[in-house]
This record gives sequence, structure tokens and C-alpha cells, in this order.
Amino acid sequence: MTYEQIVLFLLLGLVLAGLMWGKWRYDLVAFGALIVGVVLGVVPADTAFSGFGNDATIIIALVLVVTAGLSRSGAVDLITRHAVSRDRSLPLHISIMGGIGAVFSGFMNNVAALAILMPVDLQAAQKANRSPASSLMPLAFATILGGMLTMIGTPPNIIIAAYRERAMGESFTMFDFTPVGLVCALAGVAFIGLVGWRLIPVRDKGAGAELRAAASYTTELVVTEKSKAKGQRVRDLDGAAEEHDCAIVGLVRRNKRMPGRARWEKIGKGDLLVVHGSAEAISALAGALQVDLQGRSGESAELSSDLKIVEAVVTSDSRVVGRIANDVRVMQRNGVVMLGLSRRGRAITERVRRTPLEVGDVLLLLGHQDAVDDVITRMDCLPVASSVAVTRHEKALAAIGLFAAAVGVGAFGIVPLTVALGAVAVLYVLFDILPVREIYESIEWPVVVLLGSLLPVGMALETSGGTQLMAEGLAVAVEHVPAWVALAAVLVFTMTLSDVLNNAATAVIFAPVAFGLAQIMGVNPDAFLMAVAIGASCAFLTPIGHNNNALIMGPGGYRFGDYWRMGLPLEVIIVLVGVPAIMVFWPL
Repeated sequence: MTYEQIVLFLLLGLVLAGLMWGKWRYDLVAFGALIVGVVLGVVPADTAFSGFGNDATIIIALVLVVTAGLSRSGAVDLITRHAVSRDRSLPLHISIMGGIGAVFSGFMNNVAALAILMPVDLQAAQKANRSPASSLMPLAFATILGGMLTMIGTPPNIIIAAYRERAMGESFTMFDFTPVGLVCALAGVAFIGLVGWRLIPVRDKGAGAELRAAASYTTELVVTEKSKAKGQRVRDLDGAAEEHDCAIVGLVRRNKRMPGRARWEKIGKGDLLVVHGSAEAISALAGALQVDLQGRSGESAELSSDLKIVEAVVTSDSRVVGRIANDVRVMQRNGVVMLGLSRRGRAITERVRRTPLEVGDVLLLLGHQDAVDDVITRMDCLPVASSVAVTRHEKALAAIGLFAAAVGVGAFGIVPLTVALGAVAVLYVLFDILPVREIYESIEWPVVVLLGSLLPVGMALETSGGTQLMAEGLAVAVEHVPAWVALAAVLVFTMTLSDVLNNAATAVIFAPVAFGLAQIMGVNPDAFLMAVAIGASCAFLTPIGHNNNALIMGPGGYRFGDYWRMGLPLEVIIVLVGVPAIMVFWPL
């Protein structure tokens, strides 16, 4: 072996050890390896930072931006609105949520898909009075499986497509991953919904309570001309309110709250519905009924993408104790609106903004982030949660349409996918779907640094002949077996490595090795690259193999050893269906 090969193998070995150790963040480990490689002369200085301009890195960043826009616009609510029902059996619930999660993660970052659907699943568990542990792991695994459906669904697919373009002059297209990915996803979701969930140990019905224990607010929503509530009686809305875990507790007309709960009153334009529920539930109900949040004048609030909803608690030293919200001038001067009031979980029986505030009340405030922070400080209140973005339900169709158009023009090669997704990000800002600052906040920069750092190291290993050495070693090991056995070995090896490493790092390291092995054996390299893509995405044995696995560990009350119970048979199924599917759609 040459000096460059020896140093690069040692360097990658240290990277793998550092990633598995987990003492330092993975982006720091990868960037440190890049710098050491440059200093030791094994990574060319003039290409050291080329990975940050690589299409794979840029696409991953842009997909995260688009995901944030879809979430902020309420596009997800349009699809998940009917996904939660206490009447569904657990297998049916898991199958429906798993299917939705798989579809979502096919077109958006799979971590974001899980983050969006996890509160829905927790709400369903609460309604059905069961442990969320029964359904959270199936949901997480389904979102991982769905990422294999398209090129943008998961980082390994993006990396494999970029590597193919470098190695063969042409990238995989958007839907080249779909045939094999669809077979694996369907088999995986079917196993999860029918059998897999039964293998999960359930210890505590209270697991995940920390995410469910949100404050219940009383707020007033404005009925507009386009509202679905207009013309109905208050009692007719009970079904929609119950579906979104809210209660409609009154009606305000001409600035006066009607007696009792006004159950038989017909709702008209300009009326205010008095609603009791969590902030998320109220927002979802507002989107379902097409009613608006109340502004300072009592009419619909003027919403923009840079508004935030913040919770604040009234302390014993607060200046607003005994006062009503309409008289707090500091809110009026700063354009901050009190949307709702929570008082020990009880529904407020008076007008929300005319109720004297007490110690321990939790206020739901709407305004620009800086203005809300200033108001909370001046009122001597205490912020109790990070800010929540306002969901712009009226922007949902626009957000979906722009994204679908970008996927279409990218898939048909009209413009490069990077350009199409970049255009969507710009249009999201221009159409006030996503504020400029959230473009940068929505990007998972550690992943960008990881890829930008490891790609030049991987290219150096390839140009030095290191990956060829690894491929030749594997070829010797499998020289007396059929090509399909070698293909299965690549899939299993990549899958095993992905269970302990970041899946993007696994794809970067093993893609050139699989490509070289295919060339030595004289078979179709696309099949072997597809095996790496599938294997790198399927990490089900440990909570550290994929961010989605780690995300559910606390809310589900899982232990480290719980994952393999459903994960091991799932990985076996992926191998059993994945290898034949690859051989059918990408013949050796």
C-alpha cells in the first residue's frame, strides 16, 4: 500500500471509531478528519472544501428548507386531519400512520416527517388510553422505509446519485429509486402493521406524557365569510372539535358573550367561537373550520410568516396581576396579541381578554419574536416554552403546488433538481410561506458539515486506489459465489455498518467500494449502488443508527435493547425482498 492509502485508511478508521464512540459530535469528527487529511497531504488542499458545493450537500440542505415550508403552511394538516381516531384498532392505526409517514418521507426529510407526525401519534395514544410505545417505533421505522422511495427522501439516496454521476457521467434520476424502494417499503410497512408492533415491549402507559402534557387554553376564533362554521349551530361543531381534542364552550356576538354555551345558536359572520384546548389543537381546529385567530380589534388577525406564538406564565411579581389583557398597554404598543389564557386547565367563563389575570395563569401570546420577548420581560412574566411558528393554513395549497412543480421539473430533467428546489425556497419567501431567517434555521448544519467534510476524504480514498483495494479484497472473499450472493453481502454489510454509523457517512464510505467490486466481478454497478442505498437507509437495530430511532426513545419509553426485537426481523425481510427486487429492476 502507498503512503496515501495507509494514512487514509487510518484516518477513516479513526473517524469510524469517533462516530461510534459518540463523545464528540459527528460533524466535528468529520471536519477534524478533513483538516488532518489536508495537513498530512493525503487530501488535496485545492479540493478540501469542494464537498460543501457538491450537489448532494446542497440538495439535502434545500430539502430541509422545503420541509419547513410545508410544515409552516399547514400542508401536512390537510393530509393528517382524519388520521387520528380513537375507534380504530391498533394495527389499522399503525398501518395508516405508517403509510402516511412513508409517503411523507419519500418527498421530505424523514426526520422532519417523523417530527411532524409524532404529536399526532401521541394524541391518538392518549385518546385510545394506550401506551405510545406500541405505535411510535412502527411510525419511526415507516418514515425510515419511506425515505427510500425517491432520490430526495433520504441522504444516502442523494449521495449515491451524486456518486454515480461522478463515476459514470450520469446521475440516478428522482424516481430511479422508486421500484426497489417501493417493494421494500410495502413489505416493511406490512410487517410492521401486522406483526412487528407485537414484538415491542410495552412497560408504561404514561410513557411520553411529557410531550402530551400541554397547557389547555381558552381562546376566541373569528368566524369569517368563508368559514365552514358559518350557518351551523354551535352543537353541530362538536364532532370537529372532539376530533381535534378541543371543546367549543361558548359564542361571542357583538362583543358580548352569549349565556351558557349557546349550543343552539346559529353561527354568523363576525361571531367569535370560544374554544378550549391546547395551542396545537386549537390551531388544527382553526384550519379545519377555516376560522381565524383574533387580532387586537377583535377581528381576524393579520398573519405573516415571521409571527411566533409564545407561552408565558404570570408570576407573583408580575405587573399584570389583577389586570385584563385589553388594558395592558405594553402589548398594544408592541403589536402583541393575547390569543388564549390557561388557568389550571379550566375553561374561562368570561371574555378571554376581559378576564383579570391571576398568578399562575399561562398566556398564549402572538407577535414578532423580539416584540413578544420584550413584552414578556416588561410584564415580569416568565417564558415557559420555546416559540411556536404560526401555521398558515391558507398557504397550504400554494406550498404543495410549488413543491410538486419543483419535483416534476426536476424529475423530467427540465432543470437540475438543485435549481428547482432552490427556486421553491425563494418562492416560499416571496409568497410569505417561510420567513428568510427560518431558511437558515431549518437547515441541519451538522449534517451539511458532515457531508461537506467526508466527501473530499472519500474522493481522496478513491483517487489514491484505496477503494479499489477494498473492492479487490471483497472480490477475493466472494470470488467463488454467484453475483447475487455478493450483492446480498454488500446489502448486509452496509446495513450492519449503518446500524452503528450515520447513514450518510456509511453511503459516502461504501459507495465507491461497491462500485469497484461490481467492476471487478463484471456485473452491473447500478445494482450494487442500489444495494448500498437500501442498506445505508435501513438502520433498525439501535437508537443510534438513525436520528428517527433516537427521536422516539424518550417519548416511547424505550430502552437500547428494545429496537432489535422488531428491527432484526425487519432487516431480514428487507434483505429477502430487496435483493430479488434489485435483480429484477437492475439486472446483474
